[in-house]
Amino acid sequence: MEEKEVILTQEGFENLEKELEYLKTEKRAEIAERIKVALGFGDLSENSEYDEAKSAQAANEDKIAELENKIRYAKIINGSEIDTKTVQVGNTVKLWDEEFEEEVVYTIVGSTEADLLQNRISNESPIGSALLGAKKNQIVEVQAPVGVTKYKILSITK
Repeated sequence: MEEKEVILTQEGFENLEKELEYLKTEKRAEIAERIKVALGFGDLSENSEYDEAKSAQAANEDKIAELENKIRYAKIINGSEIDTKTVQVGNTVKLWDEEFEEEVVYTIVGSTEADLLQNRISNESPIGSALLGAKKNQIVEVQAPVGVTKYKILSITK
């Protein structure tokens, strides 16, 4: 099975590494302690604390495997290679939303780093994929679940 490349900024890559380290050390130790305490309660057949701790352990190990996989297939975006002639992953784009007649600003990132509350949208999202390769002053049409939305690109920055 071929794995998919995970596009990350340097900051995003470092955050994944920190989270992985936390899960492998502190979180594993916390869960091991919970299991140890639950074992002290005796009969495992009716020990909900033990069941919950084992479930937490399994979830933690799944998350560790997921993060290790993302790190293994990471493609880190080099900020010095990003230009502002066309929209690319790593750019911040100021748009004019023609439907709502307002400016919006998005930073285009890989799907792992997407966070709508921070206006960080995935290059795989409908808006992100429509913007990729577009130039300043270009009108971009985005196929959204509610229909077609038009944006004019006002600026592209790093």
